[in-house]
Amino acid sequence: MRVHLTFDVEVWCQGWRRLKEDFPLAFRKYVYGPPPGESAALPLNLRILRDHGLKAVFFVEPLFSFCFGIEPLQEIVGLVLDAGQEVQLHLHPEWLDELAVPLIAKRSKTRNLHSLEPSEQRAVLSACVDRLVAAGAPRPTAFRSGNYSINSHTLSALSDNGIVVDSSVNPCFDFPYPGDAHTWNLDRCSVGGITEYPVTVFRDGFGKKRPLQVTACSSAEIVQALRATRDAGRSDATIVSHNFELLTPDLQREDRIVRRRFEKVCGWLGQHADEFPTDGFAASPVVLPHPAHSTEPLSLSRWATSRRHVEQLARRLGHFARRGR
Repeated sequence: MRVHLTFDVEVWCQGWRRLKEDFPLAFRKYVYGPPPGESAALPLNLRILRDHGLKAVFFVEPLFSFCFGIEPLQEIVGLVLDAGQEVQLHLHPEWLDELAVPLIAKRSKTRNLHSLEPSEQRAVLSACVDRLVAAGAPRPTAFRSGNYSINSHTLSALSDNGIVVDSSVNPCFDFPYPGDAHTWNLDRCSVGGITEYPVTVFRDGFGKKRPLQVTACSSAEIVQALRATRDAGRSDATIVSHNFELLTPDLQREDRIVRRRFEKVCGWLGQHADEFPTDGFAASPVVLPHPAHSTEPLSLSRWATSRRHVEQLARRLGHFARRGR
């Protein structure tokens, strides 16, 4: 079974009113981590992956660069490619109404890609593909939408722009990607000529549906979910993270608990590379044979979930203690 370690790479300011003033510090924090060390975000993820010999996919969001110039985007792309990892396309429509030269007709703040008209989706995707290439990335062949928001029109827009792989389906989010969340295939499949790699989801020890995400799971849950997915005969598992997930929620310091969690998972994957090889999407063909339709998340043990509850409590207590100083 192949494991896809995926990272959504984004930069956000504190709000939308002071973008030019806030962006320089926001960029340093989201990409490098807080000063003075500036080594706890994207570079740390890349270093841990390298130390364990793992492949990963970095879905890079380029729309922000239409506000602040292409150089910051080039910096991100360079970091990922220099580390030998794969760059693909991410897209957050929230930036569209902030652009000095609009890509589509001006509208109010738009959070979800599926809210755009088919022609608008096609135009925005085309501009973002070209922007990534201009920043030094190979032409992207895979995509993940911000907020996991796509609909059937997005599939056609992706195909029109030469993108053959999508990883925007997250059954913990209910968006109009064809059908509803209760009928989505949870394994790799072909939909409308696009190969879909859904984010892997599971039911935790208390029956709650959760995505296989670094900040959402204990290391025990991630390992147990990977084993269960393999044992169920499924072909792929997709793990989600972000460039900033190894930081505390306020982005002020490294989150040691999440870092240890990520290092444990990467260490385990490195040790079990023969059974659970990590892989990207660049070489994925459009049409792949796939197993039977799988719609029900696998269930994990209460022990693995209890580990997460203990870790999350420790994170919160640590955060409040630091705030109280």
